[in-house]
Amino acid sequence: MLAGLACLFYLAVSLGDFQPFGSARYPLEARFVSSSGLKPGAFVEVGGVRVGRVTAIELDPETYESRVHLELDPEVRLQEDAIASIRTEGIIGDKFIKITPGGADTILAPGDVMFETESSISLEELISKYIFESDN
Repeated sequence: MLAGLACLFYLAVSLGDFQPFGSARYPLEARFVSSSGLKPGAFVEVGGVRVGRVTAIELDPETYESRVHLELDPEVRLQEDAIASIRTEGIIGDKFIKITPGGADTILAPGDVMFETESSISLEELISKYIFESDN
């Protein structure tokens, strides 16, 4: 019975991404014009592999940009010209961050800001644009 409880506890901790002794991941920040639909806890992927997660999203009161805070695995090193895009998993799935590596020699340090970003595409805006432009 104790072994079963220990296994259950291990599964709950590992699936919940709980790290009692702190995170080995390093922080980055990405700035987007709009982060609509993105939520804290969303995953970050590079080359189709999950390498981190979104920890927080906040508004910059001076520029009215969305500041998205990321945590990435320590073995992932991104160039300063890497591009962060907000994508949708499937047609109507959850939003996530897709990072396309760059070609620069300079590597982003923990706490640096990614300025090369692409905001999410709003399906509602595309449909309304198509409808109103087709009337003309």
